[in-house]
Amino acid sequence: MREWLEQQAATGVLELEPSDDVQGRHYRLSAEHADVLLDRDSLNHLAPLAQLAVGAMGVMPRLREAYRTGAGIPFADYGEDVRDGQAGVNRAMFLQLMPDWLAALPELHARLSSRPSRIADIGAGAAWSSVGLARAYPLAGVDAYDLDEASVALARANVADAGVAARVRVHLADAGDPALDGAYDLVAVFEALHDMARPVDALRTVRRLLAPPGVALVVDERVAEELAAPGDDIERLMYGWSIFHCLPAGRAESPSAATGTVMREATLRGYAVEAGFQDVEVLPVENLFFRFYRLVP
Repeated sequence: MREWLEQQAATGVLELEPSDDVQGRHYRLSAEHADVLLDRDSLNHLAPLAQLAVGAMGVMPRLREAYRTGAGIPFADYGEDVRDGQAGVNRAMFLQLMPDWLAALPELHARLSSRPSRIADIGAGAAWSSVGLARAYPLAGVDAYDLDEASVALARANVADAGVAARVRVHLADAGDPALDGAYDLVAVFEALHDMARPVDALRTVRRLLAPPGVALVVDERVAEELAAPGDDIERLMYGWSIFHCLPAGRAESPSAATGTVMREATLRGYAVEAGFQDVEVLPVENLFFRFYRLVP
């Protein structure tokens, strides 16, 4: 334990209180580090990134083979660390910023706020996005859809713990399934489209589920409009996740669009038009990691 404490102090994570007694030294976590490492409700909380990294590295022998053969690695095979890490990274944003994000769609925001409505959350994962939507709009019912059984189980537990199980239903379903039906005021895909093997099929489902004048919303990575070398910090981060996780996971099914994490605006626009949408509008939402797209039917 002492070696670990000393290592953390040497790297600046822990503060060391001066003492001549080596065995009796006191170490303290600064408020700034506690905000990032311990407070899961903070928008600065980044500890789950360590889980993501551990999970991504856990499949390394298979990853080498996947790149040799062109095969993929199913999302489920990355295990609990990737599943929980991804959920933890986005949790605070989904719970706290959802009303601010949807205020960029004033007519929809007013409609969801003023009358009973239905929302579909496609590729919901652990369903923190669904919980955020339900809390932002107390009159709305939310259907959360995901293909991964473990994520669905986690989502149902999160929904129950959040106290919104009466209005949020979690379904095990493929977003590209043509049998998926309903009529929704909002159909949203939060940071999931680039992971899907068949994004065009998923967007066809999004379009089919809309009840006029419903809104289709895709939230995905805020990457550059085109490749630059060297890229900025966000571009480097997204390519890192892509080669270790998102691209191999997306290639686990066949056929696959093999999009990867770096889904640029032009790529999303091409998928949307192929799925039958007329246009794609980039919403004026400021966020370091996400870009917000409204798909026009």
